[in-house]
Amino acid sequence: MSSTMTLVGRLTAAPELRFSPSGVAVAAFTIVTSRRVKDSATGEWSDADTTYWDCKAFKQLAENIVESLDKGMEVVAVGRAVQESWEDRQSGAKRSKIAVRIDSIGPSLRSATAKVTKTSGGSGQGRQEARQAAQAGASVPAGDPWAGGSSAGGQQAGSWGGSGGGYSDEPPF
Repeated sequence: MSSTMTLVGRLTAAPELRFSPSGVAVAAFTIVTSRRVKDSATGEWSDADTTYWDCKAFKQLAENIVESLDKGMEVVAVGRAVQESWEDRQSGAKRSKIAVRIDSIGPSLRSATAKVTKTSGGSGQGRQEARQAAQAGASVPAGDPWAGGSSAGGQQAGSWGGSGGGYSDEPPF
C-alpha cells in the first residue's frame, strides 16, 4: 500500500499510448518537478531539487491524457508510488525502480487556460485498430519493452488497471 502523492511539473515529452495484449490502453510519460531558487549573491534564478518521475496511466484515462496533454505542458497529477521490478534481458540482473501510477491528471491553470470536454467513453478508430492488433498478437518492433505482454517493469499492463481501478463511466449522481 502506498500513499497518495501530488506532482506539479512539466511533461518532458508527449505521452505515448500503447495497448496491452488484452487491449488495455496504457499511457507512459515523464513529469519533471523542481523548485525555483534565487541566489542571493548573484540575483540569478535556478532550478533545485529536480526529479524525473516515470508515470503510467491506464484505460480511458490513458487515452484522455494522450489526446489532451503534450510536451512541455505544466500538469498537476495525483497518483501513488509503485515499485516495478524486472530482469534485465541482456545481463539477467534484477532491476527495480519507483514509478507513479496516475489516478488523475490535468493541465495546471497557473499560466494557461483549458477548455474541458467530457468524453463519451469510446475510443477513436485508430486506437480501436491498435487495440485489436494487440489482442490478435500482431508483430511488434524488435526491442519493444511492451512486447510479450509485460511492460518494462515486468508487470502485466492490464494488472495495474485492475477491475475498474476506482474509475467508472457512470456519473457520480
